[in-house]
Amino acid sequence: MDIVLLLKAAVMGVVEGLTEFLPISSTGHLILAGALLGMDDEKGKVFDIAIQTGAIFAVIIVYWQKIASTVVALPTQVEARRFALNVLIAFVPAVVLGLVFGKFIKAHLFTPTVVASTFIIGGFIILWAEGWGRAKPEGEEEPAVEPARIETVEAMSPLDALKVGLVQCLAMIPGTSRSGATIIGGMLLGLSRKAATDFSFYLAIPTLIGAGAYSLYKERALLSMADAPVFAVGLVFSFISAWICVRWLLRYIASHSFVPFAWYRIVFGIVVLVTAWTDMVTWAA
Repeated sequence: MDIVLLLKAAVMGVVEGLTEFLPISSTGHLILAGALLGMDDEKGKVFDIAIQTGAIFAVIIVYWQKIASTVVALPTQVEARRFALNVLIAFVPAVVLGLVFGKFIKAHLFTPTVVASTFIIGGFIILWAEGWGRAKPEGEEEPAVEPARIETVEAMSPLDALKVGLVQCLAMIPGTSRSGATIIGGMLLGLSRKAATDFSFYLAIPTLIGAGAYSLYKERALLSMADAPVFAVGLVFSFISAWICVRWLLRYIASHSFVPFAWYRIVFGIVVLVTAWTDMVTWAA
Protein backbone atom coordinates (compact mmCIF):
# COMPACT_ATOMS: atom_id res chain seq x y z
CA MET A 1 0.00 0.00 0.00
CA ASP A 2 1.34 3.43 -1.02
CA ILE A 3 1.43 5.46 2.20
CA VAL A 4 2.31 8.67 0.34
CA LEU A 5 -0.75 8.28 -1.89
CA LEU A 6 -2.96 7.71 1.15
CA LEU A 7 -1.57 10.86 2.77
CA LYS A 8 -2.32 12.79 -0.39
CA ALA A 9 -5.87 11.39 -0.35
CA ALA A 10 -6.25 12.53 3.26
CA VAL A 11 -5.08 16.04 2.38
CA MET A 12 -7.52 16.18 -0.54
CA GLY A 13 -10.31 14.96 1.76
CA VAL A 14 -9.59 17.72 4.26
CA VAL A 15 -9.52 20.32 1.47
CA GLU A 16 -12.88 19.06 0.17
CA GLY A 17 -14.53 18.99 3.58
CA LEU A 18 -13.33 22.44 4.64
CA THR A 19 -14.24 24.16 1.37
CA GLU A 20 -17.40 22.40 0.14
CA PHE A 21 -19.84 24.47 2.16
CA LEU A 22 -17.93 27.74 2.41
CA PRO A 23 -18.37 30.24 -0.47
CA ILE A 24 -14.80 29.69 -1.65
CA SER A 25 -15.20 26.79 -4.14
CA SER A 26 -14.25 23.25 -3.19
CA THR A 27 -13.76 22.29 -6.84
CA GLY A 28 -11.36 25.16 -7.35
CA HIS A 29 -9.32 24.24 -4.30
CA LEU A 30 -9.28 20.57 -5.28
CA ILE A 31 -8.03 21.44 -8.78
CA LEU A 32 -5.21 23.52 -7.32
CA ALA A 33 -4.37 21.00 -4.59
CA GLY A 34 -4.51 18.17 -7.13
CA ALA A 35 -2.12 20.03 -9.40
CA LEU A 36 0.37 20.49 -6.57
CA LEU A 37 0.04 16.90 -5.31
CA GLY A 38 0.10 15.27 -8.74
CA MET A 39 -3.51 14.06 -8.50
CA ASP A 40 -4.84 15.96 -11.50
CA ASP A 41 -5.22 13.14 -14.04
CA GLU A 42 -8.57 11.67 -15.13
CA LYS A 43 -8.71 9.34 -12.13
CA GLY A 44 -7.93 12.30 -9.89
CA LYS A 45 -10.93 14.19 -11.28
CA VAL A 46 -13.18 11.21 -10.48
CA PHE A 47 -11.67 11.11 -6.98
CA ASP A 48 -12.44 14.81 -6.47
CA ILE A 49 -16.12 14.30 -7.27
CA ALA A 50 -16.46 11.01 -5.38
CA ILE A 51 -15.15 12.34 -2.07
CA GLN A 52 -17.85 15.03 -2.09
CA THR A 53 -20.12 12.23 -0.84
CA GLY A 54 -18.22 12.21 2.44
CA ALA A 55 -18.97 15.90 2.91
CA ILE A 56 -22.65 15.29 2.16
CA PHE A 57 -22.87 12.62 4.87
CA ALA A 58 -21.74 15.35 7.29
CA VAL A 59 -24.67 17.55 6.20
CA ILE A 60 -27.07 14.64 6.59
CA ILE A 61 -25.84 14.10 10.15
CA VAL A 62 -26.13 17.79 11.09
CA TYR A 63 -29.62 18.13 9.54
CA TRP A 64 -30.79 14.62 10.39
CA GLN A 65 -33.72 15.70 12.55
CA LYS A 66 -35.17 17.93 9.82
CA ILE A 67 -34.57 15.35 7.10
CA ALA A 68 -36.08 12.50 9.10
CA SER A 69 -39.14 14.51 10.17
CA THR A 70 -39.74 15.60 6.58
CA VAL A 71 -39.60 12.03 5.26
CA VAL A 72 -41.99 10.82 7.96
CA ALA A 73 -44.41 13.69 7.29
CA LEU A 74 -44.47 13.39 3.47
CA PRO A 75 -47.70 11.32 3.35
CA THR A 76 -49.65 13.64 5.65
CA GLN A 77 -48.25 17.17 5.67
CA VAL A 78 -48.48 19.65 2.81
CA GLU A 79 -45.49 21.62 4.16
CA ALA A 80 -43.24 18.55 4.03
CA ARG A 81 -44.28 17.75 0.47
CA ARG A 82 -43.72 21.35 -0.61
CA PHE A 83 -40.26 21.39 0.95
CA ALA A 84 -39.28 18.12 -0.77
CA LEU A 85 -40.71 19.39 -4.07
CA ASN A 86 -38.72 22.62 -3.78
CA VAL A 87 -35.47 20.70 -3.30
CA LEU A 88 -36.31 18.55 -6.32
CA ILE A 89 -37.19 21.59 -8.46
CA ALA A 90 -33.92 23.29 -7.53
CA PHE A 91 -31.98 20.10 -8.30
CA VAL A 92 -33.29 19.60 -11.85
CA PRO A 93 -31.50 22.50 -13.66
CA ALA A 94 -28.07 21.23 -12.56
CA VAL A 95 -28.92 17.74 -13.84
CA VAL A 96 -30.03 19.00 -17.25
CA LEU A 97 -27.21 21.47 -17.82
CA GLY A 98 -24.65 19.10 -16.32
CA LEU A 99 -25.55 16.38 -18.81
CA VAL A 100 -25.44 18.86 -21.71
CA PHE A 101 -22.30 20.81 -20.85
CA GLY A 102 -20.46 18.66 -18.29
CA LYS A 103 -18.02 17.06 -20.72
CA PHE A 104 -17.09 20.39 -22.31
CA ILE A 105 -16.59 22.06 -18.93
CA LYS A 106 -14.39 19.27 -17.60
CA ALA A 107 -12.27 19.30 -20.78
CA HIS A 108 -11.73 23.06 -21.07
CA LEU A 109 -12.40 24.87 -17.79
CA PHE A 110 -10.70 22.69 -15.15
CA THR A 111 -7.52 24.79 -15.18
CA PRO A 112 -5.78 26.85 -12.48
CA THR A 113 -6.11 30.05 -14.53
CA VAL A 114 -9.88 29.68 -14.90
CA VAL A 115 -10.20 28.80 -11.21
CA ALA A 116 -8.15 31.81 -10.10
CA SER A 117 -10.11 34.15 -12.34
CA THR A 118 -13.48 32.94 -11.05
CA PHE A 119 -12.15 33.15 -7.48
CA ILE A 120 -11.54 36.86 -8.00
CA ILE A 121 -14.79 37.57 -9.86
CA GLY A 122 -16.80 35.66 -7.27
CA GLY A 123 -15.12 37.58 -4.47
CA PHE A 124 -16.22 40.92 -5.91
CA ILE A 125 -19.76 39.58 -6.40
CA ILE A 126 -19.91 38.61 -2.71
CA LEU A 127 -18.68 42.08 -1.71
CA TRP A 128 -21.39 43.63 -3.86
CA ALA A 129 -24.08 41.32 -2.49
CA GLU A 130 -23.04 42.11 1.08
CA GLY A 131 -23.23 45.83 0.43
CA TRP A 132 -19.53 46.39 1.04
CA GLY A 133 -18.46 49.88 0.03
CA ARG A 134 -21.99 51.33 -0.11
CA ALA A 135 -22.72 54.57 1.65
CA LYS A 136 -23.47 54.05 5.33
CA PRO A 137 -26.46 55.86 6.84
CA GLU A 138 -25.49 58.56 9.33
CA GLY A 139 -25.04 57.13 12.80
CA GLU A 140 -24.97 53.50 11.61
CA GLU A 141 -21.92 51.27 11.38
CA GLU A 142 -23.26 49.04 8.59
CA PRO A 143 -25.16 49.79 5.36
CA ALA A 144 -28.93 49.64 5.63
CA VAL A 145 -30.17 46.22 4.53
CA GLU A 146 -33.70 45.53 3.40
CA PRO A 147 -35.44 42.82 5.43
CA ALA A 148 -35.47 39.42 3.77
CA ARG A 149 -38.64 38.43 1.94
CA ILE A 150 -38.22 34.79 3.01
CA GLU A 151 -37.04 33.99 6.52
CA THR A 152 -37.20 30.15 6.44
CA VAL A 153 -36.88 27.42 3.82
CA GLU A 154 -40.47 26.37 4.56
CA ALA A 155 -41.68 29.75 3.26
CA MET A 156 -40.06 29.29 -0.17
CA SER A 157 -42.27 28.90 -3.23
CA PRO A 158 -41.50 26.55 -6.15
CA LEU A 159 -40.49 29.60 -8.18
CA ASP A 160 -38.01 30.64 -5.47
CA ALA A 161 -36.56 27.12 -5.52
CA LEU A 162 -36.25 27.17 -9.32
CA LYS A 163 -34.40 30.48 -9.21
CA VAL A 164 -31.92 29.12 -6.65
CA GLY A 165 -31.51 25.99 -8.78
CA LEU A 166 -30.68 28.09 -11.83
CA VAL A 167 -28.16 30.12 -9.83
CA GLN A 168 -26.55 26.86 -8.67
CA CYS A 169 -25.75 26.07 -12.31
CA LEU A 170 -23.21 28.90 -12.31
CA ALA A 171 -21.09 26.69 -10.06
CA MET A 172 -20.42 24.39 -13.03
CA ILE A 173 -17.65 26.86 -13.82
CA PRO A 174 -14.76 25.73 -11.56
CA GLY A 175 -13.89 28.25 -8.90
CA THR A 176 -17.38 29.72 -8.70
CA SER A 177 -18.47 27.76 -5.58
CA ARG A 178 -21.74 25.87 -5.44
CA SER A 179 -22.45 26.98 -1.90
CA GLY A 180 -21.41 30.54 -2.71
CA ALA A 181 -23.70 30.68 -5.73
CA THR A 182 -26.71 29.27 -3.88
CA ILE A 183 -26.21 31.20 -0.62
CA ILE A 184 -25.34 34.59 -2.12
CA GLY A 185 -27.78 34.05 -4.99
CA GLY A 186 -30.49 33.10 -2.52
CA MET A 187 -29.85 36.25 -0.49
CA LEU A 188 -30.09 38.39 -3.63
CA LEU A 189 -33.37 36.65 -4.45
CA GLY A 190 -34.85 37.64 -1.10
CA LEU A 191 -33.92 34.77 1.24
CA SER A 192 -32.55 35.52 4.67
CA ARG A 193 -28.93 34.55 5.30
CA LYS A 194 -30.08 31.59 7.43
CA ALA A 195 -32.70 30.41 4.90
CA ALA A 196 -30.26 30.69 1.98
CA THR A 197 -27.60 28.74 3.88
CA ASP A 198 -30.02 26.02 5.02
CA PHE A 199 -31.47 25.56 1.52
CA SER A 200 -27.98 25.45 0.03
CA PHE A 201 -27.12 22.56 2.37
CA TYR A 202 -30.36 20.68 1.64
CA LEU A 203 -29.88 21.14 -2.11
CA ALA A 204 -26.30 19.86 -1.81
CA ILE A 205 -27.54 16.41 -0.76
CA PRO A 206 -29.09 15.27 -4.08
CA THR A 207 -26.73 17.42 -6.15
CA LEU A 208 -23.44 16.07 -4.84
CA ILE A 209 -24.59 12.49 -4.27
CA GLY A 210 -25.94 12.44 -7.82
CA ALA A 211 -22.75 13.94 -9.25
CA GLY A 212 -20.58 11.47 -7.36
CA ALA A 213 -22.61 8.42 -8.36
CA TYR A 214 -22.78 9.50 -12.00
CA SER A 215 -19.05 10.20 -12.17
CA LEU A 216 -18.15 6.84 -10.62
CA TYR A 217 -20.47 4.99 -13.01
CA LYS A 218 -19.34 6.89 -16.10
CA GLU A 219 -15.62 6.52 -15.35
CA ARG A 220 -15.79 3.02 -13.84
CA ALA A 221 -13.32 1.72 -16.44
CA LEU A 222 -10.61 3.90 -14.86
CA LEU A 223 -11.07 2.37 -11.44
CA SER A 224 -10.19 -0.92 -9.77
CA MET A 225 -10.40 -2.44 -6.29
CA ALA A 226 -6.86 -1.24 -5.70
CA ASP A 227 -8.23 2.31 -5.65
CA ALA A 228 -10.69 1.54 -2.83
CA PRO A 229 -8.34 2.44 0.09
CA VAL A 230 -7.47 5.78 -1.49
CA PHE A 231 -11.13 6.68 -2.06
CA ALA A 232 -12.05 5.48 1.44
CA VAL A 233 -9.41 7.68 3.08
CA GLY A 234 -10.58 10.68 1.06
CA LEU A 235 -14.21 10.05 2.04
CA VAL A 236 -13.44 9.69 5.75
CA PHE A 237 -11.35 12.86 5.98
CA SER A 238 -13.88 14.73 3.86
CA PHE A 239 -16.66 13.70 6.25
CA ILE A 240 -14.79 14.69 9.42
CA SER A 241 -13.62 18.09 8.17
CA ALA A 242 -17.02 18.89 6.60
CA TRP A 243 -18.85 18.03 9.83
CA ILE A 244 -16.63 20.46 11.74
CA CYS A 245 -16.99 23.13 9.05
CA VAL A 246 -20.80 22.94 8.74
CA ARG A 247 -21.34 23.22 12.49
CA TRP A 248 -18.97 26.19 12.64
CA LEU A 249 -20.57 27.93 9.63
CA LEU A 250 -24.09 27.70 11.08
CA ARG A 251 -22.84 29.52 14.19
CA TYR A 252 -20.79 32.00 12.16
CA ILE A 253 -23.63 33.25 9.94
CA ALA A 254 -25.72 34.17 12.98
CA SER A 255 -23.62 37.28 13.51
CA HIS A 256 -21.20 37.65 10.59
CA SER A 257 -21.25 38.44 6.88
CA PHE A 258 -19.41 36.64 4.07
CA VAL A 259 -17.09 39.59 3.39
CA PRO A 260 -13.97 37.83 4.82
CA PHE A 261 -14.51 34.96 2.38
CA ALA A 262 -14.75 37.47 -0.47
CA TRP A 263 -11.36 38.96 0.36
CA TYR A 264 -9.88 35.49 0.77
CA ARG A 265 -11.11 34.60 -2.74
CA ILE A 266 -9.68 37.76 -4.26
CA VAL A 267 -6.27 37.51 -2.57
CA PHE A 268 -5.92 33.77 -3.20
CA GLY A 269 -6.96 34.18 -6.83
CA ILE A 270 -4.36 36.90 -7.37
CA VAL A 271 -1.67 34.76 -5.73
CA VAL A 272 -2.49 31.83 -8.02
CA LEU A 273 -2.42 34.01 -11.14
CA VAL A 274 0.86 35.70 -10.21
CA THR A 275 2.63 32.45 -9.30
CA ALA A 276 1.35 30.79 -12.47
CA TRP A 277 2.36 33.66 -14.78
CA THR A 278 5.82 33.98 -13.18
CA ASP A 279 6.37 30.19 -13.08
CA MET A 280 6.97 30.36 -9.34
CA VAL A 281 4.53 27.45 -8.92
CA THR A 282 3.70 24.75 -11.43
CA TRP A 283 -0.04 24.51 -10.84
CA ALA A 284 -0.68 22.02 -13.62
CA ALA A 285 1.35 19.78 -15.89
